[in-house]
Amino acid sequence: MGAVTHYIEVHAPVQACYDWWRNLTRLPEIMTDVRQVTTRRGHPDITDWEVAGPMGSTLEWTARIVEEASPRKISWSTVGDGDDVASRGAVSFVDKGRGLTGVEIQLEYSPPVGKVGEVIAAIFDDPQSKVEQAAVEFKTLIEAR
Repeated sequence: MGAVTHYIEVHAPVQACYDWWRNLTRLPEIMTDVRQVTTRRGHPDITDWEVAGPMGSTLEWTARIVEEASPRKISWSTVGDGDDVASRGAVSFVDKGRGLTGVEIQLEYSPPVGKVGEVIAAIFDDPQSKVEQAAVEFKTLIEAR
């Protein structure tokens, strides 16, 4: 199991930050490996993920929002078993006053064994840097609003 955490402060209201993250379909805007996240019709808490892997490969999984506390926190976790990637993510928001929000991004993942696990491990190569870059991209987007 791997885990990464990153904290950043952004000049945007806490509710705006929460609203941006609540729509997980926007994650490809800040995470370069994430090709697409789609919400299942009729199930706003279930998303299907498509992530770029090494040598042109693609990995797909389904996740469910497991905790929602607007505007303080949102978290999600993969659903399924077998060869699926097991991962969890959470983003917490702290209103620092005067339009400043503290944002903490946490990701945990556990790739399965075998060939699928090798592909997943390559996708999660240097996850700390990827989360830090996603935080910077989020800061740029939310502050430009």
